[in-house]
Amino acid sequence: MCTMPRRRLSSAAGLAAGTRLLDSLTWGIVPSTRKRLPFDARWPGVMEIALTRQGHSLRVIEDCLNGRRTVWEDPFKAGRNGLAGLAQRIEIHSPLSLVRLMLGTNDFQSMHPHTAWHAAQGIATLVTVIRQAPIEPGMPIPPILVIAPPPIGVPRGPIAVKFTGAADKSAGLADAYRGVAAELGCHFFDSGRVTDASAVDGIHLDADQHQILGKALAEFVVALPGVLSPATS
Repeated sequence: MCTMPRRRLSSAAGLAAGTRLLDSLTWGIVPSTRKRLPFDARWPGVMEIALTRQGHSLRVIEDCLNGRRTVWEDPFKAGRNGLAGLAQRIEIHSPLSLVRLMLGTNDFQSMHPHTAWHAAQGIATLVTVIRQAPIEPGMPIPPILVIAPPPIGVPRGPIAVKFTGAADKSAGLADAYRGVAAELGCHFFDSGRVTDASAVDGIHLDADQHQILGKALAEFVVALPGVLSPATS
């Protein structure tokens, strides 16, 4: 008896594998703390569980890093540039059925002058690197799902100073990502259509918001042609 290999989804949230390149919104930081939600409570885990219950065989691979930007450096912490090692991580996890990118929130930290346009160009650069990754001959270049993070709210608590002015700088982010995704032939999902950012810190996601986002993305991914193997009973 033969079984089909489990489908591998990558997320980067920022990269978004299951998760390929991702940041602290997907890492699952509990707002205004340094604690982390467990995998099954973070949106990639919620998504995996929802799809598995529908009979799909898959594995969601997270690649989350607190403070990760699209293509910019953090002047205070090394390694937060989303380009760092990206091609090699695609190579490591290939073959992949889908790469998800949910990054950009940290591009608007107070030490950066960036706008939504800059973050969208950062996403475009990441897409190019993913598609040029040195995967093995015959392996498919994976489709990419660009996810716009929820709109930044009013920054509160310990991170408020770090995100001063972020809401204004990030205005129009979803539309900018939608445009880049269309130009580059990527799928697009606007998380702001299903959830806001946490009212606790204005940036991250509460546990119930992870549930909402993970289930919404499961429904979205199911409808993408060729991404998932047929469900089994």
